[in-house]
Amino acid sequence: MEKQFLGNINFTIKNETVSESCPSNIALIKYWGKYENQIPANPSISYTLNNCKTNTGMEFFANEAFSVQTFLAGNEEKKFAEKIEKYFKNIEQYLPWILKGKYIIHTENTFPHSSGIASSASGFGAIAKCLMKLDEAFAGETTEEELLKKASFLARLGSGSACRSLYNGLVVWGNTKEVEGSSDLYAVAYPNEEIHSVFRSFNDWVLLIHEGEKSVSSTVGHGLMKTNPYAERRFQEAHENFTLLKNILKTGDLEGFIKLTEHEALTLHAMMMMSDPAFILMKTGTLEVINKIWDFRRITGLPLFFTLDAGANVHLLFPSDIEADKIKIFIEQELLPFTQKGGVVKDKMRF
Repeated sequence: MEKQFLGNINFTIKNETVSESCPSNIALIKYWGKYENQIPANPSISYTLNNCKTNTGMEFFANEAFSVQTFLAGNEEKKFAEKIEKYFKNIEQYLPWILKGKYIIHTENTFPHSSGIASSASGFGAIAKCLMKLDEAFAGETTEEELLKKASFLARLGSGSACRSLYNGLVVWGNTKEVEGSSDLYAVAYPNEEIHSVFRSFNDWVLLIHEGEKSVSSTVGHGLMKTNPYAERRFQEAHENFTLLKNILKTGDLEGFIKLTEHEALTLHAMMMMSDPAFILMKTGTLEVINKIWDFRRITGLPLFFTLDAGANVHLLFPSDIEADKIKIFIEQELLPFTQKGGVVKDKMRF
């Protein structure tokens, strides 16, 4: 299956400098559990964010000994460089020129570290886009569509969810009968014509409940799904939820969308609690915010709801055109006190 992405062995390298930007994304149907080579155990769908992105510049020095030097926000990061070196070695068959030079990479995020926004997704997305620019310069590629597909494929091999960040709007990764052309190898954009207008303009405000490192990494969490007694049922449920979501998106069923999105978020954390060893990434503030949201929605009927990544911070989702001002006032007055330092990242979905 991956033969379509094998690199052109006829290439001419030269010194090049490229730069790219890539946003992060937040999954609605969650991916939790994977197989070898970053193959997802179940399909997922995400919204691409608009403001939270990684900006990356890459200098390539041709015919020098292979090495990688990385700078994050101006500070050299040697451990990250080692990670990128390993990644480049892993993808050599797809980019045969990749080990034939030296790299200096400068990268910077527009959002805080450990904020519940996936910097690995935006980071590897930006790196993959830079690599495809180099590949186009050295080996020549075909259409823009093929370049984007290969960038998504390469991004996945660095960080699974990164493959979804290459497209705007709703994005699907993982083979599902509900989305034509979907694949475990790369992400595809969800068909725009199948998305009701109510889902095209959404805010995503991230409450920074906890700003430190997670007690259990996502890599470890994914690995624990291999022995989770509820894993197979969870994978099956993700497929079932795609069937539900397809109809929700087409008909504009906002109530159904809220119910499914929150259920998926809580299921993700339930899987963590049912792992062996069990672990909990939510904090007291996370639970307080969830209950406050439920009370607010019950009393006002306004469509404020949440999703969670693999951490304590809460993504607050609400449409831009349904009494958004009232929702924003509630967030600032009632929910911000539960953050660690009053922190909130204000973003929206990128269409």
